[in-house]
Order: sequence, then structure tokens, then C-alpha cells
Amino acid sequence: MVVSYTQEHVYLHPWHRVTAAAWRKFTDPAALSHILDVQTLSRDVDPRAGRLHAVRAIAGRPPPLPLLLRGLAATAGAGDVVLCVERTSVDAAARAMRVVSRNATFRRLVDVEERCSYAPHPERPDEWTVFTQETSIRCAPLAAVSATVAEMVERRCAESFAQNAARGQEVVERICDGLALAGRVPGPSPADGEEP
Repeated sequence: MVVSYTQEHVYLHPWHRVTAAAWRKFTDPAALSHILDVQTLSRDVDPRAGRLHAVRAIAGRPPPLPLLLRGLAATAGAGDVVLCVERTSVDAAARAMRVVSRNATFRRLVDVEERCSYAPHPERPDEWTVFTQETSIRCAPLAAVSATVAEMVERRCAESFAQNAARGQEVVERICDGLALAGRVPGPSPADGEEP
């Protein structure tokens, strides 16, 4: 079984400010305490085309596992840290940013893929940004794990990822507000009280 969910969030900030904030979101260790370290593995910039491709390694704490699976995780060599690979592509001219993340560890137990996109809002493209996140979680079929336990793991992982995603959105919002106040990434802001 695969647990999948999609969520959408509208940032009341322009695309260039939101994407600048998204690059900085892992710099807030208090808000994203499950993230231990982020390292850029590669970065390719095409300044003429306005395109960027980057690969980052993200080390974080895994979601809590049921007691039964803790032993399996240890024998699978998963340890206390989950490593993820994040591939990001940015097309500045098209105002499109896509991020695909997948766990590199724990894959023998749980396979998680997250696809995110940042695009100008269709109704207010110069003022707001639509963030879409699609996540799929699949517990690997292990003979030692029943379907019921596998479904429980998938649900627990989905709950943890949803909580972390909400915290990530809050961090991006806070960074956007700071960038707008500092004037470092200028752009129009919506009038007070406006809703998407």
C-alpha cells in the first residue's frame, strides 16, 4: 500500500521572494529541529538561461517507529539518522522552481518521495506564489512485517511529514516577512487583510 497526499499553500509574497526564502529555510534550526545538517553536493548555474540545478544532502531525525520496526531498522543499518537527497531546478525566466526529495537511507523499510513546486499564483502572479507538495510513502514489503504494521508505519510517517511540512511553510513565511522588511528581495506585498 502507498500513502499519498497533496497539499497546496498560497504565500502572499511574490515568487522571487518565496523561492529565496525556501533556499534559506534550513537555516532555522529551532523551527526545523528534525533537520541535523544540509550539504550542497552539486550546483550548476546557467546565467544566460537563468537556470539553476542543485543537489543537496539532508540529514535528519527519522519519524518514531513502532517498537516492532526499531529492531528491523537497526538490522537494516538505518541508524538514528535518515539521509535524503534533494534535487532542485530553478528556471528564473519562467518563474518555476521544482524540488524532488527522496530518502537515501531506510529505503529497505520505507520509501518516501516528495515533489514540490513554486509558481506564480494564476490570479495575482506578481504578488502571490502557489506552493504545491505531493508526497508518497510506501512501506517496503518485508516478510517480518504484516500489512497492518506496514500501513501503521505509512500513516505515522505521513503524519510526521505533514507536521514537518507545516513547520517548513511557517519558516518560509517568516523568512519572506523578514526579506520584505529588509528590502533584500523586493516585490509587491498584498494589502493588509487580503486573502488568496
